[in-house]
Amino acid sequence: MTLLALGCATTVTACAPTQSATTQTTPTPAVTPTPTATPTPSPTRTGPPAFTSKVSKVTRDQLRYSWRPGCPVGLDDLRLVTLTYWGFDDKAHTGELVVHEDVTDDIESVFKRLYAWRFPIYKMELVDKYKGDDFDSIEANNTSAFNCRAATGSSSWSKHAYGLAIDINPRENPYVSADGSVAHKNARKFADRPVDAAGVINPGDRVVRLFASKGWEWGGYWSGTKDYQHFSKGGG
Repeated sequence: MTLLALGCATTVTACAPTQSATTQTTPTPAVTPTPTATPTPSPTRTGPPAFTSKVSKVTRDQLRYSWRPGCPVGLDDLRLVTLTYWGFDDKAHTGELVVHEDVTDDIESVFKRLYAWRFPIYKMELVDKYKGDDFDSIEANNTSAFNCRAATGSSSWSKHAYGLAIDINPRENPYVSADGSVAHKNARKFADRPVDAAGVINPGDRVVRLFASKGWEWGGYWSGTKDYQHFSKGGG
């Protein structure tokens, strides 16, 4: 060990590193990536669903209360129309109406237009939800069609008993007797016409004209008694 140290001390060039043996490394500067702009997503249109409707045959169980033997139409003459309607809550809903098979095209066409107009309907259930009780259905502001019953104040069959009539928003469009009275207290403020309110049908308005284009008459044009909720194929 002493000899090696002395040797290095004596021969400096043999032990000291030469310039060529030392490697100098210059750090490469980091490359900063060029920011890439995030693509802006295309705006998506979120809206209510498209109108749909479906016609199907009815069953005895579906019309447990509204149909019975002796009605002026048989079950085979009736159809269930399941369709989209616009609610008072500004949302789309699915409702059901039972009508005569001959007028299903009218119903689908009319309610498709009402939906496009966003004409609000409060509720649309079969009157069987109310055990066939017309008063209870009206009290619930339910839009309905077929019900095998007599016309109000008459012993004759109503057009509803044939599946050829429909009542729309009965609270906003009440049945008004000739003396101006109404049977449902919740409809009192809607007894006069015209009325500017959601779901109301007024003389000559586009709802009346739409039904008229299909051959349906409006009860609001009756003399004496007014049935503002009522539309019937061919009148009555």
